[in-house]
Amino acid sequence: MNSPYALRVRDLAHRPGEMREHSLDIEVPDAMGAGVIAVREGTTLHLDVKLEGLHEGVLVSGHASAEATGECSRCLIDISEPVEVDFAELFAYDVSEDFDFFVHDDHVDCEPVVRDAVVLSLPFQPVCRPDCPGLDPVTGERLADLGEVTPREVLDPRWAALSGFQGAGTDAERVGTDDSTSHQSPEGDGRTA
Repeated sequence: MNSPYALRVRDLAHRPGEMREHSLDIEVPDAMGAGVIAVREGTTLHLDVKLEGLHEGVLVSGHASAEATGECSRCLIDISEPVEVDFAELFAYDVSEDFDFFVHDDHVDCEPVVRDAVVLSLPFQPVCRPDCPGLDPVTGERLADLGEVTPREVLDPRWAALSGFQGAGTDAERVGTDDSTSHQSPEGDGRTA
């Protein structure tokens, strides 16, 4: 196997209870992640792997660490953050069994297991800091660089036509009377209502 993630398990195969540990530094051949942030090609990925022989196959478990780089999803500056993930998967001997991974030519290829763990740990919308204010919607400038900015009043365009109308005064002025005046009865006989 030519994969840098491939580990030889000939000494563990069909020997339940046997265990080996490996520590590897791998230069990532293909980027892990396709979103705003990823572990880029050429980044060093550190793996601590434990291989255990079982009756069904070889249990591969371990810890992977690397540095993911990308850009803040709010303000678009370059960011990097550490990636720390644990993984575990059984590589079966018998390909007829209902398993996802298998031992091939006395080797296990950890690449798909490590890749899945790393990609799933990456944030969907990474930010440079939790309270990142983002970009100014009008100028496109980074709000964190501008300091204290008074927010502009944004008028909903659906109500823009009403902004030209002015009120005709208070309710009492429009009615012409207030509650303290008395009214004549409709019959006009001098009685108050």
